[in-house]
Amino acid sequence: MLTCNEIHRIWNHLSNAERSKEEKKSHVIFQFLALGTHYGKVYLLDVQGNITQKFDVSPVKINQISLDESGEHMGVCSEDGKVQVFGLYSGEEFHETFDCPIKIIAVHPHFVKSSCKQFVTGGKKLLLFERSWMSRWKSSVLHEGEGNIRSVKWRGHLIAWANNMGVKIFDITSKQRITNVPRDDISLRPDMYPCSLCWKDSVTLIIGWGTSVKICSVKERHASEMRDLPSRYVEIVSQFETEFYISGLAPLCDQLVVLSYVKEVSEKTEREYCARPRLDIIQPLSETCEEISSDALTVRGFQENECRDYHLEYSEGESLFYIVSPRDIVVAKERDQDDHIDWLLEKKKYEEALMAAEISQKNIKRHKILDIGLAYINHLVEKGDYDIAARKCQKILGKNTALWECEVYKFKEIGQLKAISPYLPRGDPILKPLIYEMILHEFLESDYEGFATLIREWPGDLYNNSVIVQAVRDHLKKDSQNRTLLKTLAELYTYDKNYGNALEIYLTLRHKDVFQLIHKHNLFSSIKDKIVLLMDFDSEKAVDMLLDNEDKISIKKVVEELEDRPELQHVYLHKLFKRDHHKGQRYHEKQISLYAEYDRPNLLPFLRDSTHCPLEKALEICQQRNFVEETVYLLSRMGNSRSALKMIMEELHDVDKAIEFAKEQDDGELWEDLILYSIDKPPFITGLLNNIGTHVDPILLIHRIKEGMEIPNLRDSLVKILQDYNLQILLREGCKKILVADSLSLLKKMHRTQMKGVLVDEENICESCLSPILPSDAAKPFSVVVFHCRHMFHKECLPVPSMSSPAQFCGICSAKHRGPGSAILEMKK
Repeated sequence: MLTCNEIHRIWNHLSNAERSKEEKKSHVIFQFLALGTHYGKVYLLDVQGNITQKFDVSPVKINQISLDESGEHMGVCSEDGKVQVFGLYSGEEFHETFDCPIKIIAVHPHFVKSSCKQFVTGGKKLLLFERSWMSRWKSSVLHEGEGNIRSVKWRGHLIAWANNMGVKIFDITSKQRITNVPRDDISLRPDMYPCSLCWKDSVTLIIGWGTSVKICSVKERHASEMRDLPSRYVEIVSQFETEFYISGLAPLCDQLVVLSYVKEVSEKTEREYCARPRLDIIQPLSETCEEISSDALTVRGFQENECRDYHLEYSEGESLFYIVSPRDIVVAKERDQDDHIDWLLEKKKYEEALMAAEISQKNIKRHKILDIGLAYINHLVEKGDYDIAARKCQKILGKNTALWECEVYKFKEIGQLKAISPYLPRGDPILKPLIYEMILHEFLESDYEGFATLIREWPGDLYNNSVIVQAVRDHLKKDSQNRTLLKTLAELYTYDKNYGNALEIYLTLRHKDVFQLIHKHNLFSSIKDKIVLLMDFDSEKAVDMLLDNEDKISIKKVVEELEDRPELQHVYLHKLFKRDHHKGQRYHEKQISLYAEYDRPNLLPFLRDSTHCPLEKALEICQQRNFVEETVYLLSRMGNSRSALKMIMEELHDVDKAIEFAKEQDDGELWEDLILYSIDKPPFITGLLNNIGTHVDPILLIHRIKEGMEIPNLRDSLVKILQDYNLQILLREGCKKILVADSLSLLKKMHRTQMKGVLVDEENICESCLSPILPSDAAKPFSVVVFHCRHMFHKECLPVPSMSSPAQFCGICSAKHRGPGSAILEMKK
C-alpha cells in the first residue's frame, strides 16, 4: 500500500544545500515548469524532498532532465535547443545546440562506463549520440517522420520511445528496431494526453496512453524463426482499459501505481471540471485489472491543470513515488507497519494498533508495544471500561513491577481498586505487600464476600497476615456473628499456622473444611475433647476419620467421649464392627443394647457375625423386647432347636420359615416335631408336602394324615412329590451312566499306559542292590524285573515266590503302603 496522507510540500521550502558524494544514489532529479524566477534551474533532492544541490543550466525553460543509474551524470535539454550532458561530481561535459527546441533526452543507464557513453535526444526525430575514438561524439538517426518524439525511456540495451503514431523499441546491441505498438485512441491529442512509459525490469515495458494500459514483454526469437527478422520480439501479456486518463505509471512489485487525470461532471451545471488527481494501485490481469487502493490527491491549482501537467517519477531502491504538478510535488511512499499503527492510533483503534505492533514487532521502528499498551489502558480508563483496562494490564504490563504499582495507584485514585484486584500478579512478579493490603482493606470496608474470595485465591505470603487478621477482628467486634468474616478469619489463622483457633471457628460454623484441616495439619490431639461436636456435625466423616486414625485417638477414648450420646456411640461401634469383627470385642455386649435400641435391622447380622457376644445376655434382651427372629437364632445357636422351632410355629406361624429352619439344622427329631405340629393344620401339611421330599420320606407324612381331612392343593403337592421322585431316579441313573463311562475310560487309559514299553539303560540301577541294572558285559546273560511303578530289580535280588504268595510285588511301594505293584516286564538274556 502507498500512503499519501503525509504529503511533503517540497515546493514551499526550496533552499540551497550541500550533500556528500556518498548520498548521491538516493537523489531524484526533477524540473519546475514555468516558474518565474526559477527558469533554467535544476534542483537535486534527497528522498525526503530536501534540496541538496542547485544548478543554473539555461536562461530559458528546461524541457527534460535525465540521470543515469549511478546518479553521477545528468542530461538536460532546454527550449532554446541546447543539450547538455555533464558529470555532477566531475568535470566531464558535452554541449550541443540544435536549430529547434529539444523536448526529450535520455542518458544511457550505465553512462558512467566508458563503453556506454551514449544518450538520445528527441524532437522531430530521435538521435543517438555516441562517443567514439579520440573522444569525439557522433550522431545517428534512429527514427523520424512520424511527428514529435513525446517520451523516451532507456533500460539496459533497450530504448523505448513514443511519437504521434505509437511506441517503438530499439535494441542498441543489434542496432535494430524490434517492435511498433500502435496508439489505440487516435482521437486524443498526443500533446494534451502524452504517452507514459516505464520499464518494470530489463525486458518488461509498461505503456499508458489515454485510458489504455499495455504490458509488453521483450522475448528472444528462436534461431529457426529469425531469417531476416530481429533477434527479439515483443509480446503484449496484458492489456486493459482504466476509468480515467493516465498521467504516469510506475511498477510496485507485481502491481502498478497509476497517476490518473480525473474529469467529473458537476451536478448543478452539468459541465465537466477538473477533479483532484488520483493515485491508484492496481493488480494487472490478462484483460482487466483489480483496484487495490485509491487516493485522491489534493494539489494546488488542480482545477486548472491538464493531463500533461502531471508526471509520476519513482525511485526503485527506496519505493518512493513523486507526483509532480506545476505548483506542488507530493512524495508517496510505501506504507509500513509504523504508518499503519500511526493511523490506528489517530483513529483511537488502540486494540488493533497493539495487535499490529505485536505481529510486526521485528519490523516497527518508531513505536514500542509497551507505549501503545499504556496508551490503550489510559484510553479504556477514560472511557470508563475499568474491567477491560484492568484485564489488559496482565498482558501489557507483564512482569514490570514498577508499572504494575503505578497502575494500581491510578486505579486507587479513581476508586476502582476492585476492578484491578482479580488481575494482580500473584507469583512472578510479586508486588509490594502494601499493594495487596491496600486492596484487601478496600474490600473489607465494602464487600465481605469479595474480601473472602481474595483471601482464598491469594497466597498468604503476598501480604502481612497479622495486619489483615487484626483488621478482620476489628470488624468482628461490630458484627460478631458474620459467618463470612468468621470463615475468612479461620483461613487467615490457617495461613498463620494458628490451627487451634482455626479449628475452633470451623467447628462453631460447622464448616465442611474442618476434617480437611484436621487431616492436613494432624490436629488429632486438639479434637480429643471435641469428638461429640464433630459427630454432631457429620457423623459419617467423623467416624471414618476416627477409625482411620486409631493410633492417634484410641477406641477406648472415643467410646468414653460418646458415653452420654449412645446413639452416636452406636454409629461409631457399628462402623468399627463392620471394619473388623474383633477390634471392638470388649464392647460387643454393650452393642447388643445399642442395636436393640437404635438399629434393630442390623441386630441379627451382628449376632450372626460376632463370636464375642454373650448369648445369654443377648437372649435376655431379645426376649424382653419380644424380638422373635433374633430369639429363634439365639435358641438355635445355644442348641435349643426344638424351642426355636416351636417359637417359629407358634409366634411367626410361618411354615416356610419352619421348614427352612429344619433344613438348616438337618435333625430327624426336628422334622418329627414339625410333622406332629403340622398334622392337624392343612396349610402346614401343604407346605410340608411341597418341600419335605428331598429330606424326609413323604410316606411318613402321608400315612399320618387323617382320612377326610381337606388339604388345599393336595393334588398339586402329590404330583410335585412324584415329579421330585422321578427326578431323583433320573439323576441316579444319569450319575450311574457317567460313573460307568468314566470308569471304563480310565481303565482303558490305564491299560494303554501299562502296555507301553519302559526304557532300560546303563543309567538305571537295581533298587535292591543299587548296582547298574544292566551288566557291563553285554554277552553275559541277565534277568531284570520292571514293575508298573517303574522300579527295577535284578530277578535274583527279589524274594523267591512261595506257595502262599505266588505273585511278586515291588518291595518299595509295598513298604510305602502304595499298594502292591505287579511285575509288568521281565527281561532275560
